[in-house]
Amino acid sequence: MPDVIDTLAGIAPGSPLHAIRDQRPQARLHAQASYDSLFSPLSEADASRLERFAIACFVIGLHGRPEMEPLYSAGLTGAGAPAGLKDAIAKAAAAARGEGPYGHYPKGPLSTEDQAGPVHRLDAAARAALGRRLAAAFEHTHMLVFHPRDSAPAHLQSLIDAGWSTTGIVVISQLVAFLSYQIRVVAGLRALSARPA
Repeated sequence: MPDVIDTLAGIAPGSPLHAIRDQRPQARLHAQASYDSLFSPLSEADASRLERFAIACFVIGLHGRPEMEPLYSAGLTGAGAPAGLKDAIAKAAAAARGEGPYGHYPKGPLSTEDQAGPVHRLDAAARAALGRRLAAAFEHTHMLVFHPRDSAPAHLQSLIDAGWSTTGIVVISQLVAFLSYQIRVVAGLRALSARPA
């Protein structure tokens, strides 16, 4: 499979940006291996490919990265997404967008960076369209993206109550962490590509 970051950033073989990426072959190798392991897992027992691509589409929507949507949307289709799911994900992401990061540090010097912000809850229509597992995963994903400092046991319990295993919860966190990294790398590479020569 072609290198996903090259594909998302529009990097052609032999281009200056391709040469830049080649200067860090281990970073390239591990980023691709992370993508492969997350989206072509050996086992789907704890998180199906459909759920993984659905969460990815939601994360991409939260970050407002339309250039990345086609790849993950195609993955969602390939994973057997039912009619209407893509639209439900797009609506959920649009309703959940924010600025962030929000949250509170333990009392101390970093408390000056505290910022209040909404904790997103899906409405009844979104819950019905997404189903219990994805609804819980999306609310948790919103916490990880916009409230990284505010994680609490109650948030994990809501995932367990929705049928996620502890391994599945780890997968959700890995997906959000990887996609946050990938989004920033692709944005940086695209910015470099857009600079005048």
